[in-house]
Amino acid sequence: MKVVIAGGGIGGLTTALSLHRIGADVTVYESVEKLAALGVGINLLPHAVRELDALDLLDEILAVGLTPERLGYYTKRGEEIWHEARGVKAGYRWPQVSIHRGAMQDVLLAAVIERLGSDRVITGAHLDRFETSSDQATAVFIDRQTGAELHRVTCDVLVAADGIHSQARKQMYPNEGRPIWNGAKLWRGLAEGPKMLDGRSQVWAGHRNQKFVAYPLRDLPGDRQQINFIAELRVEGEELAEREDWNKAGVLADFLPQFEDWAFDWLDVPALIQQAPGTFLFPMIDRDPLDQWSFGRVTLLGDAAHPMYPVGSNGATQAILDAQTLAGCLRCHAEDPEQALAIYDSIRRPATAAIVVANRRLGPEIPMQLVEDRAPDGFESLSEVISPEEIAEATQNYRKTAGFALDELHARPSLAEMDY
Repeated sequence: MKVVIAGGGIGGLTTALSLHRIGADVTVYESVEKLAALGVGINLLPHAVRELDALDLLDEILAVGLTPERLGYYTKRGEEIWHEARGVKAGYRWPQVSIHRGAMQDVLLAAVIERLGSDRVITGAHLDRFETSSDQATAVFIDRQTGAELHRVTCDVLVAADGIHSQARKQMYPNEGRPIWNGAKLWRGLAEGPKMLDGRSQVWAGHRNQKFVAYPLRDLPGDRQQINFIAELRVEGEELAEREDWNKAGVLADFLPQFEDWAFDWLDVPALIQQAPGTFLFPMIDRDPLDQWSFGRVTLLGDAAHPMYPVGSNGATQAILDAQTLAGCLRCHAEDPEQALAIYDSIRRPATAAIVVANRRLGPEIPMQLVEDRAPDGFESLSEVISPEEIAEATQNYRKTAGFALDELHARPSLAEMDY
């Protein structure tokens, strides 16, 4: 089975490894000329790490990542609302991993080159369009700068993992329009600072209109750490800028003043922000869930299929689950790729649509907003504001929605090995 993958990000590279493992003949085409270790931190939840383990990548991931053991929810004044164990500490067989996006991509790319060959990753080739027939798909790749056609490739299956601005998705849904912005801006950065709490903690502080997220990516000498942070502010009266204006350097004056008084006993937020050599500015955007991903021999995967708000650590995680589910479906129905893609669609599309909707409703961060709504000026006793049962219900419901409820995860095999 010949498979072409458009997109060499985390989703595309994981898919290449997953499909190679079931015997497919796979080639990845990527728009950029050189795959570079860019970006900031991401989190991989235990059900994604489990799938990476099934791909024999766990040791490599752990060598460049850090395994958080605790997640704390806090108010805008730094008061603890709730904390819970994460990863192995929470009883999972697999850890949660915090890792630099670039380091993650490097691990995947090295594995693809080693297992598939360096000629199976073709860069500088941007998916322009696809064509389908009853028994094949044809992908047309161009030079994005000149528009010149570079490759016209016929295959049994085309997987479009070409991101939130997916050209394949645009061809499928030409009237969809631009991504949807919820009015929030995110400034993301990496800073070096004192070890935060126990050194294995992730923190979420604030509420819907103003939030700060921080977690360590690497331990450094002198009891210090490299810490990934996200400063989020909701703005009024602005419209989403053009795409080219977004992935750009942030300006401290645009957000630091709003966090100047967030100096807690356990974390000095403004000091941490100022330690970063720079920040990147992103909008909080997603797209509405689709009614269909798979059309004949072509399907969507990752952000091309289900772009979602960066809430609950699900972006890269869900792309990895997509890849392994797709591999399982094609393994079970190798003689009928269209049926395999339809089954993949029927499994992953509703699952990820539920996460998109949950993230729009704050996902696991609901308890933070409830405390802000009920006690905006602080509280003497948290139990008078919110109960442990109410918090536990919100967080457990999100784990079920996102697919990493502990008992359910432990009860099933790897997604690539299931019967579909």
